[in-house]
Amino acid sequence: MTSPRMKVRPELLQWACKRRQADPAELRKRFPKYDDWESGNNQPTFRQLEAFAKFTQVPFLTLLFPEPREEKIPIQDLRTVGNRNISQPSGNLLDTIYMCQQRQGWYQTFAMLEGEEPLPFVGSATLQSDVETTAKKIRATLSFDIEERQQLPNWTQALRYFANQADDLGILVMISGVVRNNPHRKLNPEEFRGFALADKLAPLVFINGADTKAAQIFTLAHELAHIWLGESSLSNVTPDSFSPHRIERWCNQVAAEVLVPLVSLRQNFREDVTLSDELQRLVNYYKTSTLVVLRRLFEMEALQYSTFAEQYRYQLSQLKPRKGSGGGNFHATLKTRVGQRFGTALVESTLSGDTSHKDALYYLGIKKMSTLDAFAESLWER
Repeated sequence: MTSPRMKVRPELLQWACKRRQADPAELRKRFPKYDDWESGNNQPTFRQLEAFAKFTQVPFLTLLFPEPREEKIPIQDLRTVGNRNISQPSGNLLDTIYMCQQRQGWYQTFAMLEGEEPLPFVGSATLQSDVETTAKKIRATLSFDIEERQQLPNWTQALRYFANQADDLGILVMISGVVRNNPHRKLNPEEFRGFALADKLAPLVFINGADTKAAQIFTLAHELAHIWLGESSLSNVTPDSFSPHRIERWCNQVAAEVLVPLVSLRQNFREDVTLSDELQRLVNYYKTSTLVVLRRLFEMEALQYSTFAEQYRYQLSQLKPRKGSGGGNFHATLKTRVGQRFGTALVESTLSGDTSHKDALYYLGIKKMSTLDAFAESLWER
């Protein structure tokens, strides 16, 4: 029996592919007749459309709508390309934000039941707050001053320490390069680098783990500045970003000051050595990336813009982008993806019977009870 043909508007097919950020070669390999569908010369069968919906990760019925449904990012979107805002969000981005909002909602209830107090630093700053003063408060609150960093072997360890300190303080820090734990749904750093969900009881920061480690440390500092503002927002900033948005410019300035205080840099910078040697020395001293140090040198007018841009491009070329966040010890990876604070609270609530095993598996993005048990054991191996 021939499978019935489905009448699908070309606009819906194009929308689904754009939402999926589908690779054209892979798309046509899986669906050789896609071009005929898009042109309207042919229509997919029910099973073909079902497979297409699964591939593009959209609900089947949305492909039968008269026009694409408008999907809006549920938080303030401050991303730009040049000076232009970005419109169509991918399904991977939307699903990541929705998942984090659900986790945050769960933790809000948990925190209230546990009698946790609102965190005083959330929303304690404004755009009129002095950048240096705010950065100093963030470093002091997180115990992430230069003296603490001197005890760490390198800046990649400083990133881990920085995230742990924020988590200990009450901020849910989640770092992942994929949607939930699906290695086939990789997050794109070019689309976004992080976001903040501000809340007095359960502030949450998400860092795109598919980005380079060098970018992640700056993104974390930037999103923490949003938490201090009490602003939920989506960002795609990098250490060389000069955003048209006032909020992003302020958060960038605070992030750079948190990582490399300008007063300290002026005292430590040596002009009588080569830039490459000085960069490495300053990276080791401040335990941050060469990209952040370059930005600070430019801001204190030690570098012309042409030199800054040239060196930034070179240093960026030396960094290998992350290939997702899979591999290695899965339980350690999962702890990074959901965060120590959230993971511990969820496991404790599940063991006490306040949260169902089904909900725990859902929030962690896993399917087996044995995985949950092994994850619980790993949480205390910090």
